[in-house]
Amino acid sequence: MAMRGFDAAVAISVGSFFFWCLPNLAYAYGIEYPLLIVAGGLLLPAVGEMFGLYEPWRGRSVFSMFGTYFVSWLTTILLISVFLVVTQSGHIYSRLWMGLSALGVLLCGFLARGILYGYLRRLRASGHNLKGVLFIGLPGNVELVRRHLAEMPYTGYRIEQVIAHDDETQVMAEVCQLAKDAAFQRNFHEIWLSYPLSHGTTVKNLADHLIAVPVDVRYFPDLTDVRLLNHRIAKVADMFSLDLNYSPLRGPARVVKAVEDRLLGTLLFIGFLPVMVMIAIAVRATMGGPVLFKQYRHGLDGKRFKIYKFRTMRPHDTGGHTAQAKAGDMRITPLGRWLRKTSLDELPQLYNVLQGRMSLVGPRPHAMDHNALYKDLIGAYMQRHRVKPGITGWAQIHGLRGNTETVSDMEQRIEYDLYYINNWSLGMDLKILLLTITRGFVNDKP
Repeated sequence: MAMRGFDAAVAISVGSFFFWCLPNLAYAYGIEYPLLIVAGGLLLPAVGEMFGLYEPWRGRSVFSMFGTYFVSWLTTILLISVFLVVTQSGHIYSRLWMGLSALGVLLCGFLARGILYGYLRRLRASGHNLKGVLFIGLPGNVELVRRHLAEMPYTGYRIEQVIAHDDETQVMAEVCQLAKDAAFQRNFHEIWLSYPLSHGTTVKNLADHLIAVPVDVRYFPDLTDVRLLNHRIAKVADMFSLDLNYSPLRGPARVVKAVEDRLLGTLLFIGFLPVMVMIAIAVRATMGGPVLFKQYRHGLDGKRFKIYKFRTMRPHDTGGHTAQAKAGDMRITPLGRWLRKTSLDELPQLYNVLQGRMSLVGPRPHAMDHNALYKDLIGAYMQRHRVKPGITGWAQIHGLRGNTETVSDMEQRIEYDLYYINNWSLGMDLKILLLTITRGFVNDKP
């Protein structure tokens, strides 16, 4: 409730501040500005509620929190804009005031959340504001969870009590006794269950007994023997299911990413347009035509699309096979070598983003014959096609780019691609785009 009130107060205060600072606004208009300020201030937390902005962020990424706040802020701006257009009242308000107020609210929201998030992380890492956990599971999982929590002390979770035996009868007996003793008083805030899927009956029986304890009960399936893209609980045909191959980039999330691509993609395309024109002229002057290299690649769900790059090689016969560039490759021209080193040859793919066939951030698209090769060598290889390919990605900012000399090189890249898909958020995309500036442009590989 405090954060909801804080967001409303910030929006109202920032709008009022610029209203009184800008000359003549306070004297030239009546109640129109105060009404819009109050309406916008109350609308922001209401929209944030829809996007889950006020859910607990303990143990979650700060970039995800920033991304959710940005989406809430942007949606609020769009709703206000639509209202002004529909009511034909947009001419009443100063564009300068609206722009300054919107940016002020965004920056204040980011700053306040960043400070609060950092403070809580330090507080929890020092042993305060902790949540106690009762862990129930197999003995082998206890130390794994303890070690994981020790590596992330800022999440604020601590295992207070453990019930872990290979003998399920003994576990059930202890849980039955605990359910009686902990109904009204306990030293833990949550109960975590960790069993393999094959122990489904055990989990059901435990859940039946633990319903008597008024705390959150979380089930962490032990899926170490199952290769997953992602997973979630879903209800299909009035039956609960555990989806083992689920991408978070669905439904509203896919719409958010599409808005991100169109909005930022348009700004980047316009910003880099003079650079692309100069590169096109240089390619034409040094290599002749064509200026662009075009090739079919596999995109979302494995569907083909035509990718665009600036040409960096002399014309040559591929023989139907895409040979990866190597150090000292004679096919690469001096200008092409510089374009590859600076990644400027990738700029035409901004047009692919505006087409909706690529994303700004995602797994890099590989040549089609490389896909045909690696899909049989790496089991999870084709899971990277569950999302749109990107100009930059999680693997690229970690140095996994350019040619892959061994299968293990490609396996490492796939691991990073799948991590991105599993953990996608708008905040993660913004983080990757920012890190691309310092890590993603310069390429030491051919």
